[in-house]
Amino acid sequence: MTTTRLVAFLIAALAIIAITSVPALAQSKPKSKPAVGPKTDEKPKPTTPTKGTVHVRLTTSVGEMLIALNGEKAPKTVENFLHYTDTKYFDGTIFHRVMANFMVQGGGFVAEGIEAPMARPKKPTRAAVQNEADNGLKNEYGTIAMARTGDPHSGTSQFFINVKSNANLNHRSKDARGWGYCVFGKVVKGHDVLEKIRHCKVKPLPIMRSAKVLPDPIITIKSVRRMTKEEVAKEVK
Repeated sequence: MTTTRLVAFLIAALAIIAITSVPALAQSKPKSKPAVGPKTDEKPKPTTPTKGTVHVRLTTSVGEMLIALNGEKAPKTVENFLHYTDTKYFDGTIFHRVMANFMVQGGGFVAEGIEAPMARPKKPTRAAVQNEADNGLKNEYGTIAMARTGDPHSGTSQFFINVKSNANLNHRSKDARGWGYCVFGKVVKGHDVLEKIRHCKVKPLPIMRSAKVLPDPIITIKSVRRMTKEEVAKEVK
């Protein structure tokens, strides 16, 4: 193999690794003390999985999105997300990773210290949730899914919203390589806001090998709240 062909092969291999492992990188364990934030139960009491559709309003510093959570297909994941919603955990977290041809991710980091070379300023989380990626839902444009580490069942608070169809993230088999990433809902209104986040200016994020994924300026999640039936009837069509 010539030097030129070898270099081309290595570049292609690295590109595949980057695409398939991106969500996993985001939830590695912090090397420094996490930023101060509201604590949640590290060992939560057993809860009844959420059934049916629950709508939430995700308000950011660039607008809001309305998201329909699928409690039928992903009951444990939706219950987990609603726990963080109801305890106002997401308030003040940021979208720390934006990749215009892949996904936008947030729900675990805060702005303070995010640009420090070795800092991992995440809020503390509750216990991880079981991966429900085998529910048949696909990682398509506008769907919301759980971020995690290389362990299939390590998802906690972080989520990402797909900005294209990412079939490589779908469930294929019940093993470490094939579990995939659990889709548990979709954006039903506010796609223009999703596009604003998707196409925002980005700068290097040191904790992710200085990849240009951090929004500049920072995009904050101001709040995530359940919507009432009246709000859904009025705003969701």
